[in-house]
Amino acid sequence: MNRLRLAVLISGTGRSLKNFIEHIDDGRLDAEIPIVVSNSQDAKGLQYAEMHSIPIRIIRAEDYKSTADFSNAMFDCCRLSKVDLVVLAGFVKLLSIPNDFVGKVVNIHPSLIPSFCGKGYYGNRVHSAVITYGAKISGCTVHFVDNEYDNGPIILQKTVPVKEDDTAETLASRVFEMECIAYPEAINLIAKRKTQIVGRRVKISP
Repeated sequence: MNRLRLAVLISGTGRSLKNFIEHIDDGRLDAEIPIVVSNSQDAKGLQYAEMHSIPIRIIRAEDYKSTADFSNAMFDCCRLSKVDLVVLAGFVKLLSIPNDFVGKVVNIHPSLIPSFCGKGYYGNRVHSAVITYGAKISGCTVHFVDNEYDNGPIILQKTVPVKEDDTAETLASRVFEMECIAYPEAINLIAKRKTQIVGRRVKISP
């Protein structure tokens, strides 16, 4: 069976992209990355694509009149690259998912959805909110993407403790370590066709 073809969409540091590349190179992730797309030509994560000779496309939201037009450009790029799955990796723009990509777009969020998620909850804002609330457990959530922020069916979640002396930075570091495990694991489940979306739930077959 052919490896899963991923379009990785980034906006910033590209840490998750780097993690994917490392997992692919050592055989832990059954996938390939034929295209990396960013909404910013200044995204630092583009260096990882360049280092591994992965084609890059820059598609800026400000060059389009609407979210729909921007999304169409993004997914046209994915279609041209004949990808099987679109992977949001620190991609901060809302997308409108076309019918042919429903169930084929995934994201990871640095909290346990449905807590501390939605519009405005990203980066250290999430971790600060977790600490301020007094939560004892946080973590990350890999989910399919729909047309709302952090709303699609959940594939898997992993937890980390929130420590008494945590700052947003220390909690973020601990959560990201778990993200590096969770995201490739979820993509491998999809690659092996072990996921099935049934309403709001994702069934995982053995």
